[in-house]
Amino acid sequence: MDIEIKLKGDKVIETIPSVKDKALRINLNENIYGTFAEIGAGQETVRHFFRSGGSSGTIAKAMSAYDKDFSDAIYGVEDDGRYVTESRLKKMLTHEVNLIERRLSREKHPNKIFFSYANTVATIDFAKQFKGHGWVGIKYQIEPDEDYNEITLHIRFKETDARLQQETLGILGVNLIYGAFYKYNDPKKLLRYLYDHLDKDQLEIDTINFSGPRFADVDNRLMSLQLVKNGMTDAVMFDPDGRNILPAAVLYKKNILALRGSFRPVTKVNMDMYEKSLAMFLEESKVSKENTLVIFEITLSNLRSEGEIDERDFMDRAELLCSLGQTVMISNFQEYYKVVEYFSSYTKARMGLAMGVNNLIDIFDEKYYRHLSGGILEAFGKLFYRDLKVFLYPMIGEEGEIVNSENLKVHPRMKELYKFFKFNGKVIDIVDFDPHTLEVFSREVLKMIGKGQPGWEGMLPTGIAEIIKQHQLFGYDPNSVLQDTN
Repeated sequence: MDIEIKLKGDKVIETIPSVKDKALRINLNENIYGTFAEIGAGQETVRHFFRSGGSSGTIAKAMSAYDKDFSDAIYGVEDDGRYVTESRLKKMLTHEVNLIERRLSREKHPNKIFFSYANTVATIDFAKQFKGHGWVGIKYQIEPDEDYNEITLHIRFKETDARLQQETLGILGVNLIYGAFYKYNDPKKLLRYLYDHLDKDQLEIDTINFSGPRFADVDNRLMSLQLVKNGMTDAVMFDPDGRNILPAAVLYKKNILALRGSFRPVTKVNMDMYEKSLAMFLEESKVSKENTLVIFEITLSNLRSEGEIDERDFMDRAELLCSLGQTVMISNFQEYYKVVEYFSSYTKARMGLAMGVNNLIDIFDEKYYRHLSGGILEAFGKLFYRDLKVFLYPMIGEEGEIVNSENLKVHPRMKELYKFFKFNGKVIDIVDFDPHTLEVFSREVLKMIGKGQPGWEGMLPTGIAEIIKQHQLFGYDPNSVLQDTN
C-alpha cells in the first residue's frame, strides 16, 4: 500500500508508512526476533513480513494449529472448551515466548529482543449470522535483559466477507507489532495507529490491556476510554477491581439492570435508587439473582468538560463507583434506546432501567429523535418492544409535592403515548424510597466540594467522602475548607 497522508487544512500533519514499509522496518531491525502463531483466519499477519523482504532476520517460526487436538496438545485444554478466548491467547503468547527462551541461547544472541505475536480468531460463518471476532496480542521485549511487555485486544469484524476479514486482521497485526516496538512510549498514539490503513466500518476494538515494565504507569481504564473517544467501539466496561472486561463475556444472556448518571460524585440518591430498583427487579418473574448484572453507565457526553474529555474527572468517578463494588460502562449512547439495543445484542433476558423522573420526561421529548426517519415512534419501538421495565425514582416538585409516574408532565402530544407504556406496565414507581435523599443533588455537592463548604459529606454513601478527601478528588482542597460556624 502507498503511504497515507493526514492533512489539517492544507498542512501535512502526519505521514503514515504503508503496511509493507512497517513490516520491512521490523524485518530490517537486526535485534527484533520472534514467532507468529495464528489460529482461525490464516497466517495473514506473518504473510506481510514474508512478502516485504528480509524476513529471515525477524521470523524464528510461523505456525497455525488449526486442528483442535493439535492446538490442545500444544497450548492445553481450556476449562470452557472454547478456543477464541483471552485465556487461549495468553496461553499461546506465554508458550511461544517460553519456547524462544529455551531454544535460543542468550549467549549466542546477546542483543536480540524476543517477541511472540498471536491471534485466535473466528471469521464470519457461511450463513453470515455471526460476523466473527477474535483475540490478538503480542508479548515482547524492548531491551534484551528486560521483562516482557504484553498488549492484548479483542476485535469484532464488521465486514461480511471472510477474505476481507482475513486481510483486515493481517493489517491490524502489522500495525500492532509496529506500534509495540516503535510507539510504546505513547500508548494513546499506539492505539490510534492500530487503524492505519483501516476504517472503523471494517473493525471494532472493544477491549485492550497493556501490561509489563514499559506500561507500568498505564491505566487500562483510561485506554478503554480512548477506545470510545476515538470511535473504535460504542461501549467499554470494567469491573470493581478496575480491570477492563469484555462486554460480550459479562452481558451474555444476563438479566441487566442499568443506571445511567453523571455520578459526579455518586450520592445517596444514586445508591438508594440502585438498592430499591434492584430489589424490585429481582422480584420480577423472569429475573434471577444469580443471573443479574447491575451496570452503572456513564455516557461520553457526561465526561466532557469544555468540549473535551476530562480524563481526570473520569478517573475520579470510576474510582468511587469501583470502591462501591460496581461494574461500570462508558458508552457513546446519548439516547436510552441505543443502550437497550446494545444490551439486546447480547441478551434476550428481561432488562431494567432505573432512572429519575427528569430522565423519563426527557425520553418523551421529541427533539432527541429528529434524526430518526420514524421519529419518537421508531425510538420507542426499539426501546419498549424489548422485555424491559423502567423503575422510576421520584423527585420533589416545584411546590414540594412528590412527582412520580402518576403526576409527571410530558408534552401534550406525548400524553397518550406515555399512557400507553405506563398502563402496559413498562413504567413502575419506586415507592420504598428514602425521602431524606430527594433533596440531594450531585451538582450541588460538587459545588460545595469545590468551594470548601461543609456538610457535603453526609450526602454521600459511606466511605466516599473519605476517598474524595484522601485523593483530593473533584477539586477538593483541604487548605480551602470553610469552617462551619454553626
